[in-house]
Amino acid sequence: MTKLKVGIIGAGGIASEVHIPNYLKQEQVEIVAIADVNAERAQKVADQFEIANAFGSYEEMLAQTTLDAVSICVPNKFHKEATVAALKAGCHVLCEKPPAMSEEEANEMLATAKGAGKILTYGFHYRHTPDVQAAKRFIDAGELGDIYSARVQAIRRRGIPGWGVFTNKELQGGGPLIDIGVHMLDTALYLMGYPEPDVVLGKTHQQIGTKKGIGLLGDWDWENYTIEDMAVGMITFKNGASLVLETAFAANVEERETMQVSLMGNKGGADIFPLKIFQEKHQSLIDITPAYLPQVGGHEQEIKHFVESCLAGKQPISTPKQGAVIQRIVDALYRSAETGKAVQF
Repeated sequence: MTKLKVGIIGAGGIASEVHIPNYLKQEQVEIVAIADVNAERAQKVADQFEIANAFGSYEEMLAQTTLDAVSICVPNKFHKEATVAALKAGCHVLCEKPPAMSEEEANEMLATAKGAGKILTYGFHYRHTPDVQAAKRFIDAGELGDIYSARVQAIRRRGIPGWGVFTNKELQGGGPLIDIGVHMLDTALYLMGYPEPDVVLGKTHQQIGTKKGIGLLGDWDWENYTIEDMAVGMITFKNGASLVLETAFAANVEERETMQVSLMGNKGGADIFPLKIFQEKHQSLIDITPAYLPQVGGHEQEIKHFVESCLAGKQPISTPKQGAVIQRIVDALYRSAETGKAVQF
């Protein structure tokens, strides 16, 4: 059986808790090497998972090993350079979300993948959850009709990460919008067919993170907090559809965490997490709730799909073109918040 030789760039939590364990579930995969700027950390993770080679830089790894595919698990600031290097080295790439720090970087990544003839996909794992895939089947069958409006929420009551670089704008590019909000935004756009954006209006707030407080995800560095607590926005699309977004690491709301996409079409609507369909049929208003959906994790399915796509030479469902579009929207939301003006494409 042909095995996909995989390398890991970045030895942090997303690599050791998500990518590596799920690659190890795939019989067609051999994890050949791992690289991290902290060579000691790379070696520690290599020892933990019995990975043969550990390096202090991805440049060394790409030069000294033969790889078919690479997972990019580094802070957002370094996504572009690591992705471009791996693609030019002849590797397929699964890069964690968001694609990059800017639309320009995402476009460069897209162009490099096209020029190299290699697969590039992004870690939007919610697409692979049973609820989203079931919703996609309903939508493709015309059950919702023309989806003309969406509402997206990714809100935590006190969920500022107390680890990593999540509160460092220089390394992350932003806060909840670019970290958790982008997941729900991508899910909505995926189910809507990734319409072309027209006008973007955004607003960010920084009211809680710069003060010491209760941290349900650990104590954060409030004295060096440079991101937004909350971002809200509205997007209109060239096809006439609209989308309203709310995302926050910290907000004074009831629920500890809300991750939801709601879609409204002219034949039906849907809440996605968990899936429920709303329709009017036979002079009745009805709600449809699946009695059964397979309990498979989105991360596991994402890795499985990437591996199968690499072996078959087919583009995964998350494309680099879509990555450039969502990066364009995120950039516009932040730019609108900074200028106080809507951004029109």
